Amino acid sequence: MSWSLLADNLTNPALLFFLLGVVAVQIKSDLAIPETSSKFISLYLLFAIGFEGGQEMVHSPSGVEFAKAAALGIGLAVVIPVYVFFIARTKFTSENAGAIAAAYGSISAVTFVTAVSLLEAQDIPFHGHLVAVMALMEAPAIVVGVFMKERFGSGGGSQWVWKDIIRHALTNGSVVLILGSLLIGATASEEQAQGIHPFTTDLFKGFLAIFLLDMGLVSGRGLKNFAKNGLFAPALATGLPLFNGAVTAWLTGFLFESCGDRFLFSILAASASYIAVPAAMRLAAPQAQPGLYIPMALAVTFPVNLTLGFPLYQAIIN
Repeated sequence: MSWSLLADNLTNPALLFFLLGVVAVQIKSDLAIPETSSKFISLYLLFAIGFEGGQEMVHSPSGVEFAKAAALGIGLAVVIPVYVFFIARTKFTSENAGAIAAAYGSISAVTFVTAVSLLEAQDIPFHGHLVAVMALMEAPAIVVGVFMKERFGSGGGSQWVWKDIIRHALTNGSVVLILGSLLIGATASEEQAQGIHPFTTDLFKGFLAIFLLDMGLVSGRGLKNFAKNGLFAPALATGLPLFNGAVTAWLTGFLFESCGDRFLFSILAASASYIAVPAAMRLAAPQAQPGLYIPMALAVTFPVNLTLGFPLYQAIIN
């Protein structure tokens, strides 16, 4: 692993703002991001990455290349939750194991956006259709996580309906926005896209830094309760992303030539959802503990990817 690359990631403003949020909570500061502002910034990030991805997708290679990428993305979203469930089931209930499986089979749009920002800073090219692949990975992971919970759990008294779960996964606001922005970006001409280019590009890194500061505040508040679950949860939240990302970084070498594409696939496999999955699990697994699987994804896996994962995956690819 390149130590200079690790140092670059550790001094990345995005990570430092995240750590600032965690520290602010620990020293009991009254620093806070208004909820309405946080929600707006979340929407902005999804909109910007989706629109720019749509523009890039117009210049992507053949449909065969996109089909191959989509197949791999959906395959990861189906396979990862299966073995994650059985690992988590050794220590947690089937409801919690199902939620953890869905979270790690799904993706973190914020981690993906941060990875895109890193590639752009290093002038490493990638294909815009990976934004569509990211959006396609949300729903399958949620469905598989719910299936595993029902198939191998106690099965007592669950009232969920399959069509409700699938509809919730597909109509989740983050999925709708990023897919919609992707399609709009793909249909807009280059001249039309230039009209909002300052908004979608120039302001992006600043908004990302503020959002990660807010994520640090949220993570810091959840650390105390999370620690009550013992060492297995943080160990799992540390090992899973590094394993999933490293294996995917190696595997994609047989499928794709683009280093940027391989890196983003590694991030998609390594990241964990803390937005779409909790929303779906409220309906599908109300007995699951959000205080367990959300801090795993947000307070442990997210910073692990930024500090250790990014340079590890790039080292494997290179």
